[in-house]
Amino acid sequence: MAEAKGLNKAVKLKTDLAELLGATELPRTEITKKLWVYIKENKLQTKTENGKPENAGKFIVADAKLLPIFRLTKSTSKSGKLTDLTNLKEGQTIDMMQMAAVVGANID
Repeated sequence: MAEAKGLNKAVKLKTDLAELLGATELPRTEITKKLWVYIKENKLQTKTENGKPENAGKFIVADAKLLPIFRLTKSTSKSGKLTDLTNLKEGQTIDMMQMAAVVGANID
């Protein structure tokens, strides 16, 4: 069997993410899938920035378990856009497009 590469290669998860997902290593694709399962099961989506959870929409509400994971995120995209979630508070939201930066910040 060929060795997994790219997004399918298992990566080591930082502590808070590993505890939330119940694994210490996962491919990035699985990390994203499992995060979305958690978000949907806990109705942590909203249609408006910093809106109340309503289980639909492009914003993700930071609950007590997601907050420490989101707060590790401070990165600059190739286009130069800064994603800094270090001061995020419980109940605030992130745009779903920031999930790649969140995953990247939570792997070793």
